[in-house]
Amino acid sequence: MIGKLDMVVIDAPDIGRLSDFYSRLAGWTQSDTSADWITLTTDDGWCIGLQRAPDHLPPQWPDQARPQQAHLDLRVPDLATATAKAVDLGATLLRENETWHTLADPVRHPFDLCLKADDPRTTLMGVTLDCPDATELSAFYAQLLGKPVTYDADGMAMIGSDGDHPVLFQQVANYTPPQWPDPARPQQFHLDVMVDDLDAGEEAARSIGATRLAGGGKTFRVFADPASKPFCLTTGD
Repeated sequence: MIGKLDMVVIDAPDIGRLSDFYSRLAGWTQSDTSADWITLTTDDGWCIGLQRAPDHLPPQWPDQARPQQAHLDLRVPDLATATAKAVDLGATLLRENETWHTLADPVRHPFDLCLKADDPRTTLMGVTLDCPDATELSAFYAQLLGKPVTYDADGMAMIGSDGDHPVLFQQVANYTPPQWPDPARPQQFHLDVMVDDLDAGEEAARSIGATRLAGGGKTFRVFADPASKPFCLTTGD
């Protein structure tokens, strides 16, 4: 393990609206509020950061010209009820399947509502990253985060286990990577990874295929994974 998954960060032009949406839909708790940042904490221990991006270009799912790059998977006890609630709060229904529905939140980030009838709560199952090769990217993040690859088949992969904040990987045809920090090719999502030491963390991350990007500060550095998705190493100080 090089670092620990600290936070899933979502870019949005109106973080207040997005915070209100997920707080009311899933019961997430808001903290660390400022004009440019809001932290949301889930009942099952996930930490979601909302980062203000005033020039944000939203995804146009499923168009790879304006790709989603990543999405959240929420579990709900009743799909019809949860979908109706989400739509009432400002979401848009994009697709219906027997056991999951795809919607776009009020700033047009897609997310999935997945049926889990034996649990009365709305929980966050995981975050899914789009990529050109699910096997390759899951192997990279398995080393970065110290989570084993627990599934790899049919263009999908997962590291970690259910209930242990898994990260999933979805293979996408004609994958279009972000080109950070170009607002015309936005990252949409990124992961913050906590390390004890930035120099040691950078050396280790680069040794498994990460690329250092411009930007950063005293407490964080920006990198790209093998699919050109940005992520940050941070000390959290």
